[in-house]
Amino acid sequence: MNHIAETFAQYVLPTYGRFPLIPEKGKGSYLWDSEGNKYLDFCTGIAVCSIGHCHPRQVEAIQKQAASLLHCSNLYQIPQQAELAKVIVEDFVKLPGKIFFSNSGAESNEGLIKLARRFGNAFPAKDGSPRHEIITFGKSFHGRTMATLTATGQEAIQENFSPLVPGAKYAIYNDFESVEKAITPHTAAIMLEPIQGEGGIFAATPEFLRGLKTLCDKHNLLLFFDEIQAGFGRTGETMAWRSIAPEIEPDGISWAKGLGGGFPIGAFWSSDRKVAGSDVSISSLLGPKSHGTTYGGNPLASAAALAVLYEIKDAELCKNATQREAQIRTEVAGWVMPCFKELRGKGLMLGFGLHADQMNIPEGSTAALHVVNTLMSKGILTVPAGAETVRWLPPLNVSEDEVFEALQTMKEVLQNA
Repeated sequence: MNHIAETFAQYVLPTYGRFPLIPEKGKGSYLWDSEGNKYLDFCTGIAVCSIGHCHPRQVEAIQKQAASLLHCSNLYQIPQQAELAKVIVEDFVKLPGKIFFSNSGAESNEGLIKLARRFGNAFPAKDGSPRHEIITFGKSFHGRTMATLTATGQEAIQENFSPLVPGAKYAIYNDFESVEKAITPHTAAIMLEPIQGEGGIFAATPEFLRGLKTLCDKHNLLLFFDEIQAGFGRTGETMAWRSIAPEIEPDGISWAKGLGGGFPIGAFWSSDRKVAGSDVSISSLLGPKSHGTTYGGNPLASAAALAVLYEIKDAELCKNATQREAQIRTEVAGWVMPCFKELRGKGLMLGFGLHADQMNIPEGSTAALHVVNTLMSKGILTVPAGAETVRWLPPLNVSEDEVFEALQTMKEVLQNA
């Protein structure tokens, strides 16, 4: 282990605070480290391994495609990519639109930001100047590229990267009036996570989402949902916003993480809706030469993602996510302990809120990190979501017995925190 740590220190940029765990193999809901220790994985690469580690369906799909064709240019018509786009649109989004494939969540959000800029140029302000502003929210997280860290409403993410990209305005999550006040003649879009992940697992209220849609219709703005962490069954619905306000129809959605089940792939969807007062569809705004990628949606990535989405659909994993949430909430409802505040989130994107002032926290740590480290020592992998929230992001096919095991360990840790 010391050798690995020394190699990291010498050759890898120190952009992560890494745990002293060297993963070696995974299967289903479990991960093993280099010393043979077995962990129940309720982090799953931060909501990435949707169907668990090394699922046979995905392994077979990757092996079969790798033996045939790894990569070719997007200048050609890749059949796996076309099939993946169809599955996403028809079986998951269930609204007419078109897909662009990228390699990561940040790239997907960059695509939505470019779509908003195109829209703002095509449908400018009354004085003829392009509309370029995008409203996002405090405690949001949209990525670490220059445009997406600018969109991220956290000063800690933006620190020492000034000047930021022009056009970002920040409102208060679940505060309708703050959004109204942020709109100017140059606003083009509103972008938000239906459930904030890094910000602490806070869900938008149905009233808030409906209010945002009303504002977008009134001011001819685009409404974007960042579902990079929450999409594709994670909240118990095919799309996260449907677990909150299912009647809403967004104009763009971004994804990554769980889409590939561990294989790097991202995507964004743009609606076929016609812009008010025109014959222009939103999905037509990004045409030839307006956007591109070398690797996005290549045969191997598309085959890997198809295996994940077909398994989510065929095994009814949205239903399992809902059932396991109910199991967790039933158990947690009976917990009475000073450090436990509340359970937030939906489906299998859950946050255990903590009272830090009721805990014995080691110097230099936080309430969440202290609990995460203690859980790791007892064979459960989780991840913080801010200083006072522990995230649970297990595979969507996690079993009732595995959830029971995690709950018993979590209860023990919190009772002694």
